[in-house]
Amino acid sequence: MPPVEDREHRRPLPRASSWVRVGLVLLGVVLADQLTKRAVRHSIVPGEERKLLPGVQLVNTRNHGVAFGLFPGGGVVVTVLIAIALLALLIYFARHSSESLIWLPTGMLIGGALGNIADRVRAGSVTDFIKLPLGWPPFNLADTSITLGILILFLLIDHMRRVDP
Repeated sequence: MPPVEDREHRRPLPRASSWVRVGLVLLGVVLADQLTKRAVRHSIVPGEERKLLPGVQLVNTRNHGVAFGLFPGGGVVVTVLIAIALLALLIYFARHSSESLIWLPTGMLIGGALGNIADRVRAGSVTDFIKLPLGWPPFNLADTSITLGILILFLLIDHMRRVDP
């Protein structure tokens, strides 16, 4: 297997190191997500709002849909679509693991998905707790990780296409 170039440190890394980085990122996301959700469930009564920053409230709500409350009650269909998306992501990553930084959004997306799946398995719904103004639906760190992971993945894919036409 050819080595992966670590552009930050300019030294070759074994291809397996990209998989290790994915694992570390996803573990960090799942831990941060689950710890924050646990803290919210144990410190904020459902329906209560606490000011965190100007325009940002902490709440304790349950979400039966996917990220940001989309597709509530989707149940099996949503679960199957999420599984297909994660499988496609893993296949894409396996084929492109030598690309610089591709491990970051992969770990963020898988970690976010696993964080919310853990809630669904444990409680049948996801704990959301970050509430922004202007009617934005409450969300959590897993949702944030998924959203940022998608954005970073698209930016990396666009960059790869520009570099290797």
